[in-house]
Amino acid sequence: MVEDDASDAELIKHALRKDGLLFTVERVETSEDYLQALDQEPPDVILSDYALPTFDGYTALTLAQKMHPEVPFIFVTGTMGEEVAIETLKNGATDYVLKIRLARLAPAVHRALRETRERADRKRAVEQLRQSHEQLRALSVYLQHVREEERMRISRAVHDELGQALTGLKIDLSWLSGRLPRQLNALITKAREMSSHIDETIQTVRRISTELRPGILDHLGLVAAIEWQANEFQTRTGIECKVAHALNHTIMDENLNTVFFRIFQETLTNIIRHANASRVETDLYEEEGRLILEVRDNGRGITREQISNIKSIGLLGMRERAALLGGDVKISGTPKKGTKVTVSIPDAATPRANKRHHENSYSRRSRSGTTWFEANSRR
Repeated sequence: MVEDDASDAELIKHALRKDGLLFTVERVETSEDYLQALDQEPPDVILSDYALPTFDGYTALTLAQKMHPEVPFIFVTGTMGEEVAIETLKNGATDYVLKIRLARLAPAVHRALRETRERADRKRAVEQLRQSHEQLRALSVYLQHVREEERMRISRAVHDELGQALTGLKIDLSWLSGRLPRQLNALITKAREMSSHIDETIQTVRRISTELRPGILDHLGLVAAIEWQANEFQTRTGIECKVAHALNHTIMDENLNTVFFRIFQETLTNIIRHANASRVETDLYEEEGRLILEVRDNGRGITREQISNIKSIGLLGMRERAALLGGDVKISGTPKKGTKVTVSIPDAATPRANKRHHENSYSRRSRSGTTWFEANSRR
């Protein structure tokens, strides 16, 4: 209680006791005593006069908000006009009670304490929700890592073990067919057909292994992997696919590579399924400490309803992958003019000194130093 008049203080305490409120009170008159009281232990509520001999109620309110903003602050005063009262509420006071109407004080205190408890409960709930969200994010990161590790392991096992076994089988079959008598045309033809089937199976094994985890991503980096994926996409669909990049470095964080590559794969999958496009352009560059991937098509254009569709697992997965590394995915579309997907993720693996602004270092079309990869040039 910030009150310089002892008799007024007793009247205030009487009003509170009369309403059945149990409390202990510490009365202070100076700013030094007030600061000391706040510093020792935060009170449940602060009751303050507005006009004091050594300092004013506004100062008391400001100090309280600075040190204990969660503590309700109620002016109990005999000198406060309506305009001043409204101004105090705007500046953070919980309530005001005139000394000539102390019957309002206990209800005001009860209401202030109740609202404080409710805010504290909401704050705890929000904090618990935040912690749960962080735990889910951590679990998601772990699951993504485990899934990529498992894909890599299966990819290597399929490529090395199954591929080698099939290659050995083909060698044995070639050895056997080479020793068949020439007059056994049916057996020789059958052996050749089996050899051809083995070749097709080897190609299938390689394709499955690559789809699980392209080795080019781990050995040559993100740019090479995206160019390779663009080439595969064009070969498989006939949709023209171009990739341009303006990066000063090729060695980046493994998680960063994986996230960008998987999002790029999902984007191309969506183009195949929904866009009805004939051309795709991809840009990969750095801007203000972030690695940015832009994928544009000339298809039908995604709608706002499709962008906000919470049932779209592909779009949700893209956003979640980027969010795990502190990034974001923005999607925009224009009817009959195409869709643009922009992925932006902080590039913590790149020294800041090597960063260059997109406009200064990069032109999508003609500036020297830009590397174009046209998928059909490698077919």
